[in-house]
Amino acid sequence: MDGSERMGYGAYPLLIFLLLFLIMAPRMRAQTSSAQPSSSSAPAAQTQSPPEENPQENEIRLAREAQARIQERRERRIEQLKQDTYSHKYEVYGVGGYVRFRPGPFLQHDNESFWDIGITDFVGQRLGFTGDIRGYYGTAFTYPSQYNLFEPYLSEYSMMVGPSYRIIRNHHWADSAQLLFGGSRGNFNADSALTPPGTAIGLWPNGWFFSMSAGITFDYNLSPSFAARLMPGYFLTTYGGVMEIKNLGFTSGLIYRFGRR
Repeated sequence: MDGSERMGYGAYPLLIFLLLFLIMAPRMRAQTSSAQPSSSSAPAAQTQSPPEENPQENEIRLAREAQARIQERRERRIEQLKQDTYSHKYEVYGVGGYVRFRPGPFLQHDNESFWDIGITDFVGQRLGFTGDIRGYYGTAFTYPSQYNLFEPYLSEYSMMVGPSYRIIRNHHWADSAQLLFGGSRGNFNADSALTPPGTAIGLWPNGWFFSMSAGITFDYNLSPSFAARLMPGYFLTTYGGVMEIKNLGFTSGLIYRFGRR
């Protein structure tokens, strides 16, 4: 009897534990099921698609991209055009010009026209060496003298060489500096009979003398091979051993480029 009672009393705790388990189990399942949607909602929030782009902003972006592509193509074309233009090795020019020239040490300047042909050999896209030939023609105004000779016809011819350097190389135009040295032959005759000599009426003596020419060329490119040239400059002479640097003028004409370095 005592043993059965002890077994009965020992079963009570087990029954209480089972009762508590039956009461708590539904609540635990409810909490587990409510936690699963919250955990699955986080990835869903992370995988949401980005907001759609504004149509106006999209048009602006596309226009900017198209403009950038056009600008890039234009820059490539300009660089290619410059390369085609200034990679030529030789440059031949034929121009005509006008100069104010003093025909004698005490005479006033006269107006002379001249032709000028030359060739430049470029050792790079900027530096070249030029050979130049010119012919000048004009009429001098002399003072009254015992010979009664007025307005004698004059001519001078020069051959010079020197460096040329391109300062600006644009796809439309180029700017260069030119400095030439050489000699000039003056024909300062009073008349066709050579009597009296030109020095008798105030002209320079005939003969070869040192000369120099300096100028700035402006070339407008008509194509990679052809260009129109304008060059202001001055022509220094030493006829009769007298340095005369006030011979100012300009030339204009065409140039032709050929050959490749």
